[in-house]
Amino acid sequence: MVRPTSALEGERRSADNLIDVKYKVMIPTDAPDYYELLQISPNAEPETIHRVYRLLAQRYHPDNQHTGDETRFRALVQAYELLTDPERRAQYDVLYNEVRKNRFQAVSTPERADNPIEVEQMVRLTVLEVLYERRRTEPSKAGVFVLDLEELTGHAREHLEFTLWYLTRKSFISREDNSKLSITAEGIDYLEAQVLTNGPRKRLEAHQKQSAA
Repeated sequence: MVRPTSALEGERRSADNLIDVKYKVMIPTDAPDYYELLQISPNAEPETIHRVYRLLAQRYHPDNQHTGDETRFRALVQAYELLTDPERRAQYDVLYNEVRKNRFQAVSTPERADNPIEVEQMVRLTVLEVLYERRRTEPSKAGVFVLDLEELTGHAREHLEFTLWYLTRKSFISREDNSKLSITAEGIDYLEAQVLTNGPRKRLEAHQKQSAA
């Protein structure tokens, strides 16, 4: 006996829901940044993940008397197991990209958002942080399009024109032949000096306040 099409579709939907629930349970919303943990690009190929994992696992294995760290080692294993499972990685990437976008958008607004000078200063640092992270994780593809900056920072590209003009004039960023923007050595030095001098407290507090709102 052939079951009605509607019944089959209902079963497929139920199966899809079970799969969604399964992976949502396996990957909590507060999952750590596994790419940062392994110090690799979010676009890293499986071969790269395996090679980097082997090096870090040897360094932090509890049996290593010089650099062993059981907590760090367990976190590496967890990251490796998830990122080498195509389905789990795909589910994690959805969460990762959303958290990454929200992080940059949250820190781009200072506590006193009514002060345009403070807003502009924070936006500059946020743009530099985005480009810094890109160059650090993908040195051979360090450029970022303005549209990507718009999405990551939550600021329209028209509002970023002054920011990008200033950063370019200061030689903190440069525009590549394909119109992508990338951070320069001067920009890296400036950003690191700002972080070392002021610390992440102000951006962290702004992030916490927006999250609690």
